[in-house]
Amino acid sequence: MMNLSRRALLQSLLATAAVPPAWAQQQTGAPAPNPFRFEDVVRRARELAAAPYESIPVQLPEPLSRLSFDDYRDIRFRPDRAHLASGGGPFRMHLFHLGFLYQRPVTVNVLRDGVPTPIPYQRELFDYGRNKIERPLPVNLGFAGFRLHYPLNDPKVFDELIAFVGASYFRFLGAGQKYGLSARGLALNVEGGAAEEFPNFREFWIEMPKPESERATIYALLDSPSVAGAYRFEIYPSKETTLDITATLFPRQTLANVGIAPLTSMYFEGENDQHRTDDFRPELHDSDGLLIQSGAGEWIWRPLRNPPQKTISSFHDNNPRGFGLMQRDRVFENYQDLEAYYHQRPGYWVEPIGQWGEGRVELVEIPTPDETHDNIVVSWEPSRPYEAGQEVTLSYRLRAMSAMGAMHSGGGVVNTFHTPPRASGSNQPSDPTHRRFIIDFAGGNLPYYFGDPGQVQLIPSTSAGTITNTFLMPNDHTTGFRAAIDVKLEPGQSTDLRAFLKAGNRTLTETWTYPWSVE
Repeated sequence: MMNLSRRALLQSLLATAAVPPAWAQQQTGAPAPNPFRFEDVVRRARELAAAPYESIPVQLPEPLSRLSFDDYRDIRFRPDRAHLASGGGPFRMHLFHLGFLYQRPVTVNVLRDGVPTPIPYQRELFDYGRNKIERPLPVNLGFAGFRLHYPLNDPKVFDELIAFVGASYFRFLGAGQKYGLSARGLALNVEGGAAEEFPNFREFWIEMPKPESERATIYALLDSPSVAGAYRFEIYPSKETTLDITATLFPRQTLANVGIAPLTSMYFEGENDQHRTDDFRPELHDSDGLLIQSGAGEWIWRPLRNPPQKTISSFHDNNPRGFGLMQRDRVFENYQDLEAYYHQRPGYWVEPIGQWGEGRVELVEIPTPDETHDNIVVSWEPSRPYEAGQEVTLSYRLRAMSAMGAMHSGGGVVNTFHTPPRASGSNQPSDPTHRRFIIDFAGGNLPYYFGDPGQVQLIPSTSAGTITNTFLMPNDHTTGFRAAIDVKLEPGQSTDLRAFLKAGNRTLTETWTYPWSVE
């Protein structure tokens, strides 16, 4: 996985050109005799997978092929030309222009009464700012992608709801949220070995919403050298916007390292991983932790890191109940950023629908020198590879989360720190093989035990090395408990730490887990 620029929205890796739709574009007010459905996208994907993959070189006309970043930013869709308005529904569609890093077009269709009609390129759709486009551009130029708008925060304002642009990436928002992490349709070879492959959505179909509709439906055709696929997105805008996603995949070749429901984010610096850069902002991240609900019901919290080298953490499971990258820290003072609004960036929570079987939640952390690169990837990887010629259908729900309190009834991890295990102000030399990890648990029923904190037990464990000391105390500032674990490792050793709180036989919190190694 390369370090990919967030300014460029990861678009330099588009794989293929769009193909013209095979459907007749008839204009009629009556429903089509054979209306276009998701099954038709599945058929298209099946036919694509049965044929050799074709990468069609595309050369954009001048001057689009040589637009700079600032030139491209000056091209804006005209809101008064938004699509979907004629249906009387609450959604509006804007289109992304081609140019700069967005070199390969996709076809965007509107489905009205079951009839797909591709949107032709029109110069009048865009305000080109200071750019001078002297020659007419062809009507079959295509687009880089699209976005839907909806009155999320104000009934009179159409806020951006979801955007599809570049490869199979998409981002979406709930009320009061700001863009941060991204989702994508599929991830291939993220772990390394073979070069990472980036499938792309090459064609979209957007159903014309009815006046009373509070749901948008999008179909997408995915293609790459290794796989073709059909996707359906049912989008329900709300405080925590929800997507119901169904994907039918047709591998062209065995998919040994396939990531289902992949999420991509940025973690540069936080309280558990401080690089002490010359920056006034204390923390810089779109997400601060991986949350998992295992098939057995255990809740696991893994703080994210910006490691010195690429690291992979695997959480093996059978039929997981959910996983996601979360922005749990919602305090502005911990970011001090009036432009990025890191405290308002959503977490994305994946909830499988049906049985996903055996596999693992795979977390990939890549070192990054600054906040402009996405360096975190998480996805579900099945234990058994998907074989060439196999048809695989999976469904899941994806939510844009703000408040974390409703995820489960137990206490959660709100802070992770680590430091040498010595008294404050001590001049004792630091021992790199000995480390203290401090975890703040809060929420759930923890305040109940403030009257008798002795009932609460810290249950720590380590996969290697020795736990030399622990302590646990109430924390009035978080209305929870602060735990500390001192761990001793030999040089060259690595360990996975785990800890949770209990009272008697009752588990009070989620399980904190953290990797540590001594070079």
